[in-house]
Amino acid sequence: MKISIKIQDKVVTATLMDNATSRDFVSLLPMDLTLEDYAATEKISNLPRRLSTEGAPPGSDPSLGDIAYYAPWGNLAIFYKDFRHSSGLIKLGKIDSGIEALKATGSAKVTIELIDKSQ
Repeated sequence: MKISIKIQDKVVTATLMDNATSRDFVSLLPMDLTLEDYAATEKISNLPRRLSTEGAPPGSDPSLGDIAYYAPWGNLAIFYKDFRHSSGLIKLGKIDSGIEALKATGSAKVTIELIDKSQ
């Protein structure tokens, strides 16, 4: 599944994994969010509701470009730097192109849309 994340005049594309959490995330799209900078490592935003964690591993080790769901807080996390293993972090997918747009400091209003469900 491919998604686009539109930030002002820039478009970030990503490929989502095929897991229960990613499929639940796609069910919310299209969606407008405000991404906030967190720990100079990731952009985060609360989601309208909690996502399914069925079959998810207990945690993951995020790297540059990972899109993840942090189950303890119920928020989306997009990593623009590598980070350590985090319990409750479920990978949703990976940025394909345009990650530079997420490295800007401060908050950013974004629109996330499904662009290809077959991938």
